Amino acid sequence: MHRVIHWFRRDLRLHDNTALRAALAAAPEVVPAYILSDWHRQHRWTGAPRQQFLCGSLEVLARNLERLGGRLIIRQGTADEELGKLLSETRSEAIFFNRDPDPFGRQMEEKVAAMAESAGACAHGLKDIAIHERDEVLTGAGSPFRVFTPYAKAWRKLPKPPVAAITRRIHTPPRIASLPLPTLKTWALRISAEIIEPGEDAARSRFEAFLRGPIRHYKDLRDIPFAAGTSRLSQDLRHGLLSPREVHTRALALRDRSEGRAAEAVDTFINELIWREFYLQVLWHSPHVLDSDFNPEYRTVRWYEPGPEFDAWCRGETGFPIVDAAMRQLNATGFMHNRLRMITAMFLTKDLHIHWRAGERYFMQHLVDGDIASNNGGWQWSAGTGSDAAPYFRIQNPWTQSARFDPKAEFIKQWLPELREIHPAELHTAPAPGRRICAKYPRPIVDHAKERQTALLLFRQK
Repeated sequence: MHRVIHWFRRDLRLHDNTALRAALAAAPEVVPAYILSDWHRQHRWTGAPRQQFLCGSLEVLARNLERLGGRLIIRQGTADEELGKLLSETRSEAIFFNRDPDPFGRQMEEKVAAMAESAGACAHGLKDIAIHERDEVLTGAGSPFRVFTPYAKAWRKLPKPPVAAITRRIHTPPRIASLPLPTLKTWALRISAEIIEPGEDAARSRFEAFLRGPIRHYKDLRDIPFAAGTSRLSQDLRHGLLSPREVHTRALALRDRSEGRAAEAVDTFINELIWREFYLQVLWHSPHVLDSDFNPEYRTVRWYEPGPEFDAWCRGETGFPIVDAAMRQLNATGFMHNRLRMITAMFLTKDLHIHWRAGERYFMQHLVDGDIASNNGGWQWSAGTGSDAAPYFRIQNPWTQSARFDPKAEFIKQWLPELREIHPAELHTAPAPGRRICAKYPRPIVDHAKERQTALLLFRQK
């Protein structure tokens, strides 16, 4: 072939990009393209923070392509229609892209393949977003795993694909029409959070910094929200700024060079990479989880309708310091620590008895790293309705959780300045009924002990 298109999607990087590498091997001229969509206006799966991160990442991608001689072509509209126009305009012979595991991406891939065939071109979808996808990790009976531990054992035994860098320059034909790089104004959105630095270059810097030190203490510090104990790579894997193959390969090599607690820490991090792929597989085989409980046994639980309590949860004004601090962190930065995601999700579902879909939607509209598979999996795990979920009777106590994971209230006081003069012990203990922790902070909107019993009753009466 003489000229082909590479369709960027959740792979906004040059290093170890499967479809881009295949496109470069297939033809001397490559048209790198990104199609801006309008679906977010009617869709619950994104919001301003994630779009802001996307804009910055596309800017870095365009700059890195130019360094290799290429040019990022921006179009806006429906992907199959815009790629069809680009095929015709550039007389390209094929479209290369990395497959998307979610049902919306899969539907568009089918349309793109049909469009390409009608235009006399080829559409090549490749594996890149996950190390193992679709039907690669199955039980001995050939069915998808429902429980994580046996899935992880099977996943670890499979041979892993190699990491491969781009080794040649990219030649993009001149005079191809392109829209300007997007900004939030493209979607009539406004900056709503102070987000982490976007782009492949920043992602690689974060990864290198994590490997130099924090990964060796990951097992001990990953649940402490005030410590720099997590990788902070979730948004980079979501947008494809880092290759999951490279992240796993380098972590595995580090584990094999380490001993004792450090080796255990690295292996714990690798386990989190496997959790990501477990939830991708759940979504692939059971796309209905986006609209209903994975476990049909709990589809008749009588959840409460969202109301003032839900609004208080969203604002971070529940009167439960660890919950409110976590929600304010999310609203201000587009990020929430993983332990806090469990605490806030379980509070919404087990203390306020509101269906996980309401919280799932709010998270996706505010998270920079919002991935529908991981987000759905985490919410259903916390609610007790998902695959390999916490049993419905496992209900976290927000007061004891904050005492355990933020004993000095460092995280709480960072995000709740009205509580900075309060002794930590008072922030981990429920005030007497009707009382406040302090005059500037709201009363707890529920009594956890009572609501725990209500949650148990709701699940038993399903």
